[in-house]
Amino acid sequence: MNHKDLIQKWLSDELNEKESNAFNALENANFYKKIIDDALLFKASNNSEMPTYENFKSKINTDKSPVKKINWLKPMLKIASVLVLFVGVYFVFFSNDLIEVETTVVEKTTVILPDNSRVVLNALSDIKYDETNWNNKREILLSGEAYFDVAKGSKFNVITSIGTVTVLGTEFNVKERGEIFEVTCFEGTVRVQTSNSTKILKVGDKFSSIKKEIKTKRHSKPSPAWIENTSQFDRIPVYEVIAELERQYGIDIESNKINTTQLFTGAFIHNNLESALMSISEPLGLNYEILKQNKVRLDISE
Repeated sequence: MNHKDLIQKWLSDELNEKESNAFNALENANFYKKIIDDALLFKASNNSEMPTYENFKSKINTDKSPVKKINWLKPMLKIASVLVLFVGVYFVFFSNDLIEVETTVVEKTTVILPDNSRVVLNALSDIKYDETNWNNKREILLSGEAYFDVAKGSKFNVITSIGTVTVLGTEFNVKERGEIFEVTCFEGTVRVQTSNSTKILKVGDKFSSIKKEIKTKRHSKPSPAWIENTSQFDRIPVYEVIAELERQYGIDIESNKINTTQLFTGAFIHNNLESALMSISEPLGLNYEILKQNKVRLDISE
C-alpha cells in the first residue's frame, strides 16, 4: 500500500493490524498524529467531521512550511538596552544639575558654593559640581587652577585628570595643567591621591607631580600668589611658564631655538606685559619682541 492510501485509511480509522504497524513505521507518523491531537483540543461543533485526506494534506503542507523561530530574549534585551540608554541620556542632558563655571584667558572669577565654600578660578580654568546634591556629596571636577577656601563639614573632593584632593575644611590651591599637578596647603590638612601615590599635606606643604615625578616641599606663603595677580614658579619647565604668560595676557608666544624643558624659578605680574616679559627673558638670557595682533617673539640673546 502506498503512502497516500495508508494515510487515507488511517484518517478513516480503517487500518488493520499490519497496516497500522506500517503507518506507525512512517517517518512522519508522530507529526501526523500531533496534527489530529491538536485539533481535538478544540470543541467541535455539531457539524464537525473528520478531515478528508485532501484537507489533511493541506494542513500538513501548511504546518511543514518553514517557520522562523523567534528568540524573544534578544529583542527584549535590545529594548531594555535602548531604554537604559535613553534614561542615561535623559539624566545627562535634561535632568543633570551640574553647574559649570569656566574662565577665559586673562579672566579670574570667584564662585560661592552652596555651603559657602569659596573657589577662586585662575585664567582658562573650569569647574563642575552638582548643586542639588551638594549636601550629600561635596565634589568638584577641576580643569586648570583654583584656590579653595572650604567650609567645615563632610568630605570635600577636588577631582582632576591626574589626582584627587580630599579635605574636611581647609584652604588649599590645586593646579592641573597638562602633565603638571600641584597642590599647596595653606590651612588644615589635605590628602592628595594620584594613580601611584598618596600624600597627606599639612599647613606649609606643597605637593608637585611633573611628568609623574613626585616631590613634596615646604612653603611660607599665606595664599596663592596668582590671586594677587602674580604668577610664581619654583623649578618649573619653561614651556609651562610661557603657557601661563599666554593665559594671563591673552597672547601667542613664538619661541625660537629655546630649550623650553629647562627649569625656571621666578615670577611675573599680570598687569604689565613689558614687565612680565622682562621678568622671564632676563633670567633665561632671552630677547623678546612684541609683534602685532597680540603676538610676542622670544629668542636666544646673541
